[in-house]
Amino acid sequence: MTDRRPLLRALYDAAVAAAHPNTILAPHLRPAPKGRVICLAAGKGAGAMAAAAERHYLDTLQLAPERLVGIATTRHGYGLPTRRIRVVEAGHPVPDEAGLKGAADTLTLAGEAGPDDLLLVLLTGGGSANWIAPSNGISFAQKQAVNKALLRSGAPIGEMNTVRKHLSRIKGGRLARAGRNAAEIVTLAISDVPHDDPSAIASGPTVPDPTTLADARAIVAKYKLDIDDAVRRALDDPANESCKPGDATFARAHFELIARPKQSLDAAVKLAKEAGYETIDLGADLEGEAREVAASHAKLALEARAQGKRIAILSGGELTVTVRGNGRGGPNQEYALALAELLQDTPDISALAGDTDGADGGAGHPTDPAGALIDAATFAKMKAKGLQPQAYLDNNDATTFFEATGDLLQPGPTLTNVNDIRVILVD
Repeated sequence: MTDRRPLLRALYDAAVAAAHPNTILAPHLRPAPKGRVICLAAGKGAGAMAAAAERHYLDTLQLAPERLVGIATTRHGYGLPTRRIRVVEAGHPVPDEAGLKGAADTLTLAGEAGPDDLLLVLLTGGGSANWIAPSNGISFAQKQAVNKALLRSGAPIGEMNTVRKHLSRIKGGRLARAGRNAAEIVTLAISDVPHDDPSAIASGPTVPDPTTLADARAIVAKYKLDIDDAVRRALDDPANESCKPGDATFARAHFELIARPKQSLDAAVKLAKEAGYETIDLGADLEGEAREVAASHAKLALEARAQGKRIAILSGGELTVTVRGNGRGGPNQEYALALAELLQDTPDISALAGDTDGADGGAGHPTDPAGALIDAATFAKMKAKGLQPQAYLDNNDATTFFEATGDLLQPGPTLTNVNDIRVILVD
């Protein structure tokens, strides 16, 4: 059989490249203001976005260095060297003390913006965990516990962020409120959420929030989240309602999406066609339980195989895992593991599932895998080593399984984030 791994990796890399700050940010940056450019960035691509902004203002526009200040808060291992914008590496997916300090300093700097200053907010996925500013009356430990409970619940990202926004002093439009004295607030965002909802990207720190405290309480009840009494009180407190449409906070605020998951999926689809495959594009907004989505996609692949077709099945979006075991993994690895269980007798089918940020679930380390690949070599190793995929699925332990087969996808930090890319090749 032909080795399809180089092509699978090329498809993943094409999706990542289509959303990298080095190539997409500069055309969207505003002219230099009369005063300062105050750059506030958050998320897994925050370091790369800050460095690109510095090149634009300091090198291309020759802005005096003292007129550019800022803070970029990103995931541990995702920082880059910068000249004027301070980079803070913080916890993700579970917030840590560094994120707490970074968010506090960000709010302070936003509050210092004056009528001649441009407040430039650069957002990528991961910002919700990186910018952690608990509401009054909630401790940092209590906020961490809520995040952990949400991550284990299987809730989609939109519902997770609804709760987060109502327990925060920076999310849900509150950063814009802090910087309301600026001449202009410009937010440039790389979307990592299904349907590209601005209020969901990094929990919408500079845009109106249509969700309510009642919505947050309903999500807590829906997933039977075990939360502290202080958190329950906070979700009952009208003072913690997020900023709504029509708020004067947004009079000088502008939001622009500069990269979407669909652009990255389109780049992968184009390359698959160039490689000679008929393509099935399932869209960039898929959600659902990883193993259930995998079962649906495996069925499509087997039907194409039975018809003798040479097809690439591609999809984006963000899947979830309801954690019932105590293993290691993430949605992309779980999806790939479910495929391995369902496709193990089909050596002419191969697949890749990876998060475009370079990390799929994991413990918050830059070496965490982005996902996994499967093909005939995987199936052979499964049989030779007596590995039973279902047993690993039952324990949510996809990482251990793919460590044993040698099939983890480990690109390292990609410095962007447009959700997942999944590809199944039927030869």
